[in-house]
Amino acid sequence: MLLELLRGYLDQDDPPVGWLRLLADETLAPALRVMHDRPGEQWALSDLARIAGMSRTGFAERFRNVSGSPPLTYLARWRMVLAQRALRDPEVRVKALAAELGYGSESAFSNAFKREVGQSPLHYRRRTTAEGGRTAGGSPRATPVAVGPS
Repeated sequence: MLLELLRGYLDQDDPPVGWLRLLADETLAPALRVMHDRPGEQWALSDLARIAGMSRTGFAERFRNVSGSPPLTYLARWRMVLAQRALRDPEVRVKALAAELGYGSESAFSNAFKREVGQSPLHYRRRTTAEGGRTAGGSPRATPVAVGPS
């Protein structure tokens, strides 16, 4: 039944803007794949455009029109989704996570995390650990813009 719903959604002439539409866009797929496979890389708009076989402007416009957000904003949010998942593990060190996700310092990562999620990484970890791995209301404050491979 779920597959039928997804097929119906994707078979629309003009599906709504969002990550499902982004997943179905064959032109953007190569760039989306590298953002998901290698989120810690220092991607520039020109790199992603080249991977998609497009100009920078064309890529940026198409990505924004299809997903609802600019490519580098999407990437930053994807990194925060991955960070939220990782921080549920008490063994994961914030400094190592920051480096893995492409941040130059723990401070830069913490600032980006707080801006996106609304609390520091350590506060987020304490809160999710105390609540059995979930935040109040059952999910993190920052709504993931995409669900992809973990």
